[in-house]
Amino acid sequence: MFLAMNRFRIAIGHEEAFEAIWKGRDSSLAEMPGFQSFHLLRGDTNAEEGFTLFASHSVWANKDDFVAWTKSENFRAAHKNAADNKAIYLGPPKFEGFSFVEGA
Repeated sequence: MFLAMNRFRIAIGHEEAFEAIWKGRDSSLAEMPGFQSFHLLRGDTNAEEGFTLFASHSVWANKDDFVAWTKSENFRAAHKNAADNKAIYLGPPKFEGFSFVEGA
């Protein structure tokens, strides 16, 4: 299995807007071969640096299935309006990919 994670630093005061973007998106992940699950997580607020941490993660059967998603028309459609809300982000998301070693 493969876990794909993006970490987002969202400007304080824009957390609800960020969540609404994700909740209202037209996702086609379930149509993709190898897709298993998706979660959006909200972390702590760092008042000193002015952001709340969020992480999205999706679980895939394998890395190849995830890479196929990133090259698909479904991926392009899901991300076509990403720049529309640029002001709520403190920098680009940070991607991290993980292969499962052990799990329950």
